Amino acid sequence: MDGPVTTAGGAGQTRTATVLWGPSPGQRRGPKPKLSRELIVGTALAIGDAEGLAALSMQRLSDELGCAKMALYRHVPGKAELTALMLDAAIGPPPPTYAAPQDWRLRLRTWATALFAIFSRRPWTLEISTGVRVLGPNELGWLETGVGALSHTGLSGAERLDAVVLVLGHVRNLAQQGASAPDPAAVTERDLATVMSGILTEHGDDYPHVRAAFAEASRDAGQDDALDFGLARILDGLAALIDGRGEHGPHRPGGAGPGSG
Repeated sequence: MDGPVTTAGGAGQTRTATVLWGPSPGQRRGPKPKLSRELIVGTALAIGDAEGLAALSMQRLSDELGCAKMALYRHVPGKAELTALMLDAAIGPPPPTYAAPQDWRLRLRTWATALFAIFSRRPWTLEISTGVRVLGPNELGWLETGVGALSHTGLSGAERLDAVVLVLGHVRNLAQQGASAPDPAAVTERDLATVMSGILTEHGDDYPHVRAAFAEASRDAGQDDALDFGLARILDGLAALIDGRGEHGPHRPGGAGPGSG
């Protein structure tokens, strides 16, 4: 075990919510304590950024901070709560949006590209931002900004949430591909195209359509735009839904739609 008893299920989520949304442990009278939640989280972030989550443990933290491991638990109940705090601190608040409220495409594109930059810079955040879990203030702020970008579109609340999840999935997928590369900083689609070009030169007769697509993409300098291409197609689809909704009236609850089924 990496600490005190880990509480699973609803009790564990409640404890995480308390840590994320409640006040930090109060200061005691007397000299300023050596440890604080902020210091612990900051040190954990440094380890995660430098070595990944696999290198993080409560024992490693106590070694870095020069304290007893049990002293950490006066500020953070366990590793699950620690990683929740790390995630919220790592993503930070959403960026300001200067686009007009009606320019939902630009607002959502700005949101997506900013989030992609965070995932790419801190790929370990991808590991702990999945599944059913409590969102912290910063992460909920990102959701608020994304959903808010669609507030003037006429989409229902469920559709706005689903649209943001769809964009988020595209962002996460591409960030995960980059994070899974042996050296994410050194691997690009252009590098892959060069390698695949050699393979297809030798074996292209068996894969004529792939060979033709790679050859055309190379001539058009079309690599490294998967994020923008995918975002544009998703936004085009949302635009078609929004425009159609304007022509045919509001969506009727219970009727067929993107959120039904």
